[in-house]
Amino acid sequence: MPTSIITTDDLREFKMELLDDIKKLLTRQSSGKLKKYLKSSEVMDLLQVSPGTLQNLRINGTLPYTKVGGIIYYDTAEIQKVMDANRVHHGLNS
Repeated sequence: MPTSIITTDDLREFKMELLDDIKKLLTRQSSGKLKKYLKSSEVMDLLQVSPGTLQNLRINGTLPYTKVGGIIYYDTAEIQKVMDANRVHHGLNS
């Protein structure tokens, strides 16, 4: 079985490729090329809430949604707005 030797140049090249891949992912995320709409299961994973809590957020109007063919979709921008609107600021003067 042939043995291959990994050099510091190989490691440096791997590091640069990995950094480029991470930069591409971050650029895609910041430019909004990731999913615009999420399904209920994805939102539950994202927010770490139960199906009942997600349903309550829909019912009380906290989280807007769209229903198409029996599938409920949530706009990621709307989720971010809800998160921003419900941000709690703790400070000395609060």
